Parts: sequence; structure tokens; C-alpha cells
Amino acid sequence: MEPVIERECVARVASNVNCDFAIILDEDPAKGSNAYQTLDRNGRPILAFTAQILPEFQNDDELAFVLGHEAAHHIAGHIAETRTTATTGAILGGAIAIVLGGGQSAVDIGMDLGTTVGARAYSKDHELEADRLGAILTQRSGYNAIRGAQFFERIPDPGDRFLGTHPPNAQRIAVVTETVQGL
Repeated sequence: MEPVIERECVARVASNVNCDFAIILDEDPAKGSNAYQTLDRNGRPILAFTAQILPEFQNDDELAFVLGHEAAHHIAGHIAETRTTATTGAILGGAIAIVLGGGQSAVDIGMDLGTTVGARAYSKDHELEADRLGAILTQRSGYNAIRGAQFFERIPDPGDRFLGTHPPNAQRIAVVTETVQGL
């Protein structure tokens, strides 16, 4: 999948964005079962799987879909967007505390709350966007994204909680199915 992911990244993002992905196994047992996307200190995109998640994949399609989903977060610029909305939320939260006459501790609380709300403001949208692009990357790499999205049938469903970070699993499966049918 890596060549397809890197080609799609180069085609979709600005020339100053690093599209040289590193795929790693995170063996830290404290992180539990997870896959995630981050950047190293030089800005290189990292697609990481914890050792605990690997036995949960029932087939290569599931692994490929999750890899595509995580790569899609980088391609879509979600880390930068989340940082921006978190910073904006912190500023607004602190400003509201000041306007209401709060002291430094109220401003600190307002900024912390604003950071949390700002960081989560588009989280569910980001997840669905990553599911869409992840499905495309999976299909273009020769895997079956619909079969890959069946992974959502076995993981805990986050439901549709206020300020939750992930949308309901059924919604995610529907987005993948719709995306693949549209290809």
C-alpha cells in the first residue's frame, strides 16, 4: 500500500508536505490496541500500529483499510487542523473567562476547556473523511475496503456522544460502502 499512499499524498497536498511515510510497530504495552498517525520531529509522517492491535485483524483487507485510514489523516491535514482549532478554542475560552471577570485560575480553566472543545470540534468529521479516503487508498492498492471496514463490527462502538472523538461504527461502515460503490 505504501506506494499508492505516497502517490496519492503527493497528488493531493502542497509540495511542502512530507509524503515519505514510515510504517512502524509500536511495542509499548501501555498504549493498548490502537493504530494512529503522527509526525516525527522532522515532520515525517508516521503510521503506527501497536503490537496489541495486530491479532485483532482477521484478514489483510482490515489491516490495509486501517493503514489507509491512518494515512488519510495525514493527507487531509488533520493534525494541523486540530492544532488550529484547539488553539482557537483556548483563546476563546480564556477570553470568555476574562470578559466574565475571572481571575487567572478561571482563565486557565477556560483555556483548558476551550482547547478540549476546539480539538474535538471536527474530530468526527475528520474520522469520516479519513474513512472515505482510506477506502479509496485501500481499493487502489488492491484490497477490499468494504471487507476491511468489517473491523468496525468487532471494536467497541463509541456511539454518538457529545464531544466524542469518533462517529458511530455503523456510520463509518456506511461511509466506506458508499465510497466504494461510487468508485
